[in-house]
Amino acid sequence: MNKQELINQIYAKKSFLCVGLDTDIAKIPEYLLEYEDPVFEFNKSIIDATAEYTIAYKPNSAFYEVDGAKGWLSLEKTIAYIKEHYPEIMVIADAKRGDIGNTSANYAKAFFKTLNADAITVAPYMGLDSVEPFLNFDNKWVILLALTSNKGSKDFQYIDTDRGTLYKTVLYKATEWADSNKLMFVVGATHPEELKEIREILPDYFLLVPGVGAQGGSIEEVAKNGINKECGLIVNSSRGIIYASKDAHFAENAAEEAKKLQQKMQLFL
Repeated sequence: MNKQELINQIYAKKSFLCVGLDTDIAKIPEYLLEYEDPVFEFNKSIIDATAEYTIAYKPNSAFYEVDGAKGWLSLEKTIAYIKEHYPEIMVIADAKRGDIGNTSANYAKAFFKTLNADAITVAPYMGLDSVEPFLNFDNKWVILLALTSNKGSKDFQYIDTDRGTLYKTVLYKATEWADSNKLMFVVGATHPEELKEIREILPDYFLLVPGVGAQGGSIEEVAKNGINKECGLIVNSSRGIIYASKDAHFAENAAEEAKKLQQKMQLFL
């Protein structure tokens, strides 16, 4: 998926919503446990219910890897289902990889070739040679961690450097590696003032913004501080949508929550 295709989807659906598929088998409706692959059945129902409101899905690999080979199969099936039935929707592998070059090269193959994800989240700490293998794939995206929404983000990301705080150093340096056609950045919704500064530093780049909903981030603040002429935002909601209820109507309730966010997004677009 290239940048223009992503932009086209945003304006066609009047949405910049990403639904996080952080599927915990302990939180899904009990009746799904009767299926051979309960996680996939849950995901499939959520996807079918929310697809008209979303432009991206973001499965977090940890929720699948925890179940070993069975979990990896659920992840493969989930991505394949999106690709077959909703090929216009971006698939973001939230894997936060990043290692020495040859290891990163295999991570890139695993998520871009084997799983056929469109994008992957990558940790920048080890520098260019750990990120470059992911950038070598055509029409695939690297989403670099910049300013995250967790409490511990202040432990390192706000350390002062000669180019400002450490997260700003990451922004300035990474834009030397790739332009806005291959690179995005993660910026947490819980940092609205910083988001405004980041947009000034990165006028043309897309930002993946987690933290709306359960983590306390405001879609209004995110849009006010982060939107650009091409939208430039992918706002993720996970728990607030997929766990809207735990009964037989869980998919319909998820769709209602996704629709509420989409309707707010439409106003800003």
